[in-house]
Amino acid sequence: MFYHLSIGLNLEINQNTLSMFKKTLIVLLSLTATISFAQNNFEKELDSIQTETDAKTYIENNKSINGKVIVFNKKKHNTRLAQELFRLGNGSKKVYKTDSEKTYYKVIEKNNIPYQRVSYIFLDGNKKSVEDINSLRKSIITKYNDGFRFNDLAKHYSMDDNAKRGGDLGWVTSGDLHPDFEAQVLNDEHDINSIFTVDIPEQKWYYVILKTEATKYIEEIKVLKVSEPIK
Repeated sequence: MFYHLSIGLNLEINQNTLSMFKKTLIVLLSLTATISFAQNNFEKELDSIQTETDAKTYIENNKSINGKVIVFNKKKHNTRLAQELFRLGNGSKKVYKTDSEKTYYKVIEKNNIPYQRVSYIFLDGNKKSVEDINSLRKSIITKYNDGFRFNDLAKHYSMDDNAKRGGDLGWVTSGDLHPDFEAQVLNDEHDINSIFTVDIPEQKWYYVILKTEATKYIEEIKVLKVSEPIK
């Protein structure tokens, strides 16, 4: 009698255990399906983003993803990540996974951007009269034409911190500088090693400019970066 009771209890316990296991398995499968569905939706949303405007709208409407648009310049950015992204085609994406999140980088724009390089000597109209500035600029240009190095002249005469670099502005493109300065400097009107003056009287900024390099086209990519937590 006790033997049969023991068998009955064991069968009941096993059936209860099996029932609980089935319920747990159903919940897990349902959760996996939900995560997979959400994952697919997230991927589809990323695939639908084609332009920088699309990306900014997506970021604004989904603040939890910590999204941002990053510009990578082939000349300035030499990290492994940048190199991998430059190898992607427009619209392609790369995924990096950690224990806590997935980070997506999607290339939304690829362009060759014209960059120019000049050196300058800045003269402050708040500290000198226009007459004195024009006289000094004439003297600076004469000295340069007589063989003085421009970087030495910049270190001696320029009235801003860039004097420490010999006036070198580095590679710059439209949008990097004051628009009035760009309009007069970032163009192809001047030959390499030509020296000229620039006036921005509204700001009381006066310059002697030396064009030091030919226009260079540098590849840039705009990349949408978003992060998705792993649950």
